[in-house]
Amino acid sequence: MIVLGALVAFFPAAQACRAATPEVMAWCDALEKRLKSVDARFCQQQNLHPDKRRSVGGHPLMMLDAAPAKSASARRPVRILLIGGLHGDELTSVSIVFRWLRFLDEPLSRAHHWRIAPLANPDGLFARPPKRMNGNGVDLNRNFPTPDWAQNALPYWQRRTQKDPRRFPGNKAMSEPETQWLCAEIDAFKPDVIISVHAPYGVLDYDGAAPPPPHRLGRLNLNQLGVYPGSLGNFGGIFRDIPVVTIELTNATTMPSPEEQRRIWNDMLGWIQERLVHPESGPGH
Repeated sequence: MIVLGALVAFFPAAQACRAATPEVMAWCDALEKRLKSVDARFCQQQNLHPDKRRSVGGHPLMMLDAAPAKSASARRPVRILLIGGLHGDELTSVSIVFRWLRFLDEPLSRAHHWRIAPLANPDGLFARPPKRMNGNGVDLNRNFPTPDWAQNALPYWQRRTQKDPRRFPGNKAMSEPETQWLCAEIDAFKPDVIISVHAPYGVLDYDGAAPPPPHRLGRLNLNQLGVYPGSLGNFGGIFRDIPVVTIELTNATTMPSPEEQRRIWNDMLGWIQERLVHPESGPGH
């Protein structure tokens, strides 16, 4: 079992209990065994739905949809796609998403429409030891169908990474069921922003022309790293014109403190409120 540090030992009762299917129950049980930070009962209450696709290794690909609270406001809710665990060895990127699920019933969170993939790469996470790539050995964050993929993805991998197997983009764009699933969700949901959680570089990255990026989330400062052939930032932020916020936590196996988890969440909601709900409000923090 992999143990994550700085865990919170209580489970709020605000979540409404929903009947989970046997498939969801088994998935949550397996996740609890893999990550001490994830409580299976809480996971089973989140109305997770498996896609018709499966990972290469046969694991369900789970998505949660949290519609906004009914409101008298005529303003359309912001649609937010939140993704954890695109790289299976970045354990905290999964754990913190489950922590944040506990905040979805709060008023500021409920103003928005959330679609959440807590674990985008189950094959990588459930491998022993966990690995960055999926069951086919493909780096999912190099497999998205960007316009430059056919020309640049494999040459970049060969020359710039010296054929690093951890960064293999696949033999063609969107070859992997996990990438196909996420692209289908983007097409169907039409998010206003994509938030992808990674580790362990301890920075905040941003791809997209508008709105202006957040300069800081919690202790993470903006450091735009550029785009890569087949990356989600390239696909969403550059090709699809959907702003992509990449949160790089500081450690892949040890969680930020509960206070830092909350600060990142609050700062993220503040940026969404300022830049996507009320973009006319002026410069941000």
